Amino acid sequence: MATVTPWLNDPAYVFPLATVIGLIIGSFLNVVITRLPVMLERQWRMECAELAAPDGGSAPVPDDEPFSIVRPRSRCPACGKPIRALDNVPVLSWLLLRGRCRNCRATISAQYPIVELASALLAVVTLWHYGPGWQALLAIVFGWVLLAAAVIDLRTTLLPDDLTLPLLWLGLLAAVGGAGFTTPAGAIVGAAAGYLVLWGLFHAFRLATGKEGMGYGDFKLLAALGAWTGWQGLPLIILLSSAVGAVVGITIITVRGQDRSVPIPFGPYLAAGGWIALLWGDVITHAYLAWSLG
Repeated sequence: MATVTPWLNDPAYVFPLATVIGLIIGSFLNVVITRLPVMLERQWRMECAELAAPDGGSAPVPDDEPFSIVRPRSRCPACGKPIRALDNVPVLSWLLLRGRCRNCRATISAQYPIVELASALLAVVTLWHYGPGWQALLAIVFGWVLLAAAVIDLRTTLLPDDLTLPLLWLGLLAAVGGAGFTTPAGAIVGAAAGYLVLWGLFHAFRLATGKEGMGYGDFKLLAALGAWTGWQGLPLIILLSSAVGAVVGITIITVRGQDRSVPIPFGPYLAAGGWIALLWGDVITHAYLAWSLG
């Protein structure tokens, strides 16, 4: 072990490795982002068909081809041609193809290289912050899951339980196992408080206006963030996400003229606030206290 460990502390090796792994994981996250909502929609349609089936009858079997994270192969959404392995290299293939399908020349969304680069950046920044170790690995996984959830919410206004609930349990287990970022008690209270805070705001807003201001996925995401940062991190997460969300929302309504009734996803702002709070929450809090009390 002594002959293997030193290179893990050498930036010349560890940061390029983290970049490459981050790009590869980013490519996988793009698959999750595009396919998971479709998988959920198909599951909901199947459940509706089962509920609508006559008593004693069986639900109709959909004629759609099998669809999962791994099947079928990635293909162009415009022409349906499978994407070759050489055209699926993170970032580089998109640049060489100039953002277009090799077969039909249809535009390929810039989401793909952006998510891949963001995934690599998350890995490098987190590794730089914590240094090699289990805590860095956990924080990197935390960032990757938040990235996927945020982009899905931006695209579909959905925050899938398939992402938020495993993130919640991983945060709790990490805290109990002593590898987390807060105490077990802090994680448990943080998860409960995170859910209940938004749950309370949701119902208070609904009673006051008769409208629903957010979805239940936001409650679960803040609960997951509370499990990772502890209850102490929740005020900063709520402050950061609310401030950025308000600025972006007002800008969209003012500049783009978007209807005020059109929902604006809150998950991406929660995700950004949670990631910042996990890495720099203590620094930000101490700096604010020193400024306010000094």
